[in-house]
Amino acid sequence: MKTQLFEVTHCTAFRYSSSVAVSHNLLRLTPRRMLRQRPFSHAIELNPAPEASSRHFDCFGNEVMFATIAEAHKELRVISRSTVALGPATIPDKDETPSWEQAVQISRTDRTASCREALEFVFPSSMAPVDDKYAGYARPSFEPGRPILEAVLDLTERIYREFTFDPAATTIATPLDQVLREKRGVCQDFAHFQIACLRSLDIPARYVSGYIETLPPPGQSKLAGADASHAWTSFFCPGMGWIDVDPTNNLLPSMQHITLAWGRDYGDVSPIRGVVIGGDKHALSVTVDVVAQGVIDTGGLLEEDQSGR
Repeated sequence: MKTQLFEVTHCTAFRYSSSVAVSHNLLRLTPRRMLRQRPFSHAIELNPAPEASSRHFDCFGNEVMFATIAEAHKELRVISRSTVALGPATIPDKDETPSWEQAVQISRTDRTASCREALEFVFPSSMAPVDDKYAGYARPSFEPGRPILEAVLDLTERIYREFTFDPAATTIATPLDQVLREKRGVCQDFAHFQIACLRSLDIPARYVSGYIETLPPPGQSKLAGADASHAWTSFFCPGMGWIDVDPTNNLLPSMQHITLAWGRDYGDVSPIRGVVIGGDKHALSVTVDVVAQGVIDTGGLLEEDQSGR
């Protein structure tokens, strides 16, 4: 299989106004191993170095690193470096997918492992609620009998067209009702909104975190740190599995989207989450570089991810 090789560097710095005595951190910064994505190498560097660390997989199959920083510090730097091979996504023909009503019915009643696992993503979560207002927004895309992929792509295009990307409009704590009312936000907001729309129609949908390679304008050099953490949506289609869609860019993710983790919403997959003793106020800075290293032949070595999902 011909795949694109990427090198990803994700740098995060926390700077505190007073000294932190101890911090405990959960890091979800390891790219997933999937059928079309293989991490060849991955390392996380923390400064100060942790006194203790361990790794485990959460209930969604995401790899998590736990690290305790026991020495006093006013700055914590986390650098994640990965080399990842990425193959093209398998995208079904829209007309070959079942109607969205059939997909909902099968998801509810089929007892296969994939359908049972998908059902956990049909319920509301703290950042992606279920409500008639979200179903109402989605309804024009979900005409009776419409193939589910065609309907979801229409919803994706509407969000892209009707919502404005505005980093100053929201924070991670902004309620989704405000995002709908003002139709402004960032990729996390658009992914949460689309998930809420789909779940409000009983369609299983999950939140995906990762990276997207950004390309410079023609004739210009790519700026260091110009890439970004990204988020998109994945919905479940019975018989075909999970299909990713990116409402921020109005496309089906394939050769530019590198998957880190997935869950019910951002709260399940935040790259760094921690508890600190001390520190008072803090400032956060993040830079990401996604650099294509060329096409390689993996010889069929890409494997299913650790959870089998």
